[in-house]
Amino acid sequence: MSLFSKKDPAPSVKRVSIFDTDYPLDRTSWFEVFSACLGRSAAVQEGLAKFVVKNRNWNVDFSKGTLSFGSDAYPLQFLGSESSVSNSWMWGWNNINNFDDRLLVLANEIKALGDKWQLEVFTTPQFSLDETFNGHTLAIAATGVSQRNYCYYKGPHANGAVLMAIEPKEPKVFAPVGLKDFLDWTMSGLRTYYVDHPIFIESFLMWNGTPYDKEGLRIIAHFEKDLLIDFEQADEFLRVKGFKTL
Repeated sequence: MSLFSKKDPAPSVKRVSIFDTDYPLDRTSWFEVFSACLGRSAAVQEGLAKFVVKNRNWNVDFSKGTLSFGSDAYPLQFLGSESSVSNSWMWGWNNINNFDDRLLVLANEIKALGDKWQLEVFTTPQFSLDETFNGHTLAIAATGVSQRNYCYYKGPHANGAVLMAIEPKEPKVFAPVGLKDFLDWTMSGLRTYYVDHPIFIESFLMWNGTPYDKEGLRIIAHFEKDLLIDFEQADEFLRVKGFKTL
């Protein structure tokens, strides 16, 4: 039986971060931390695109501390930057640009969590970019571990890109998703990224506020229709074997 059970109605309506539970998550492991953040990010970033960006041009003003889409401006947090010259990432908390501290609250939070969890990727100021560590994956993790409602935006420029987080007040950005979107984004995430399948799926369900039962190698998630998720053993990991609506 999982933390969220259809037989226990009180938790079933509560949306939580896996990081605020006693789920056996290894916080020293990038693999597990990233897996726990991916589902939330898929839903939130889609909401950002639909309800905030809306295909409008972006503009950043670091002196004002704002990221704008069209005429709508949002206070920003500077996460870090990608350099296409050195093919490297640099965390914002390293602050080589001497930004005001108000722009680095989230970046400094990431550094503090890295120190606490002994998660090296959060505490190393600069490192090479690759498929595992890049602006998108690092921003997914940075916004996912925060207790606030952040989403991120990647702003390209001539020598790379800046990664920024904003906290939009549009409630639709952070709305729970239905069965179809959950399935679409879960299958897309499994195809695109190397993740721990149970952590990815359970953390997504927790954030979504979807009650579920967990028994052996299966999860039954209680959407408008129940969703059966079967797992199978693959070497030392469990992987998704299939999905079925009930």
